[in-house]
Amino acid sequence: MSALFEPITLRSLTVPNRIWMAPMCMYSAASEGPETGAATDFHLAHLGSRAAGGAGLLIVEATAVRPEGRISPYDLGLWNDRQQEQLARVAALLRSHGVVPAIQLAHAGRKAATDRPSAGGRPLTAEQGAWQPVGPSALAFSEGSQVPHELTVAEIKDVVRSFAAAAERALAAGFQAVELHGAHGYLIHSFLSPLANHRTDEYGGSFENRARFALEVVAAVREVWPAELPLLYRTSATDWVEDEPSWTAEDTVRLAKELAAAGVDLVDTSTGGLVPHARIPAAPGFQVPFAARVRSEGGLPSGAVGLITEPAQAEAVLTEGQADVVLLGRELLRDPYWPHRAARELGASSSWPEQYGWVVGR
Repeated sequence: MSALFEPITLRSLTVPNRIWMAPMCMYSAASEGPETGAATDFHLAHLGSRAAGGAGLLIVEATAVRPEGRISPYDLGLWNDRQQEQLARVAALLRSHGVVPAIQLAHAGRKAATDRPSAGGRPLTAEQGAWQPVGPSALAFSEGSQVPHELTVAEIKDVVRSFAAAAERALAAGFQAVELHGAHGYLIHSFLSPLANHRTDEYGGSFENRARFALEVVAAVREVWPAELPLLYRTSATDWVEDEPSWTAEDTVRLAKELAAAGVDLVDTSTGGLVPHARIPAAPGFQVPFAARVRSEGGLPSGAVGLITEPAQAEAVLTEGQADVVLLGRELLRDPYWPHRAARELGASSSWPEQYGWVVGR
């Protein structure tokens, strides 16, 4: 049997294969009035097609736990009933295809209040409805970005509670796994890295202090998330900055051990995103070695992501013991049926939807 098509069990949840869809912002949520932050019919079509495509688990894009935690006005949110209702439709659709529905809970931190990438991704103006970003320190992401409000300790505690409240809503909506977004320069990652965190209180300075916020979010979510269901964590394993103090692969291994002890079941291992000047050596599979280190040294399962495009390449990541699952992003945008193609190329079987299978599954 192909390793890609072996089931994997995390806690009591069994995922039918190891091809997972990575969370990818679509910038297509409702952006005005009482529907703000709610999923739309686009999300049903987009995620439904990938569910029909054969992935074992789909992670819904970064979903803000608070209004100011959105990257853009077009991001999903999960802080009110209407957002929960619309995401419940998504979760039900995925489960109807035999796919495990997961959702990434996020706070954009200092990278909030920007336009969608297709419109240039620039910081919003007041006329465009800009809001005040927040962060561990009053350090802007880039030249031209807003300087974030430095969160007080009381405000930090409130954000932690917002993550837990969103997790409760995710459970009520029918999701079976939650991923916490601790990567790509967003709020949790910005607390971890000394490039963005210049605090001198209990949330800054030492590794233990900079990791405090991440671990408090994990603890709060794990408390409300059922013990039988898995909790995932997305990390940026390195900031890709070598000439000044930053977040490193060694820090990630150390954090992974703390995450395992706190109840995280798998680390989805990405890199970068904290500062615009990082030099990232993007190439096929360039992030896989970081997933391998999390798995071998961090003591918990890992997911590999980043320019994994071919079935044989993905298969090798698993058979060589570098990760436990592979997460595809842009490749599933190009080809929603990549998992079925992989099964054909690797001599495995996959389950097409009944409506398609009697023709294309032969």
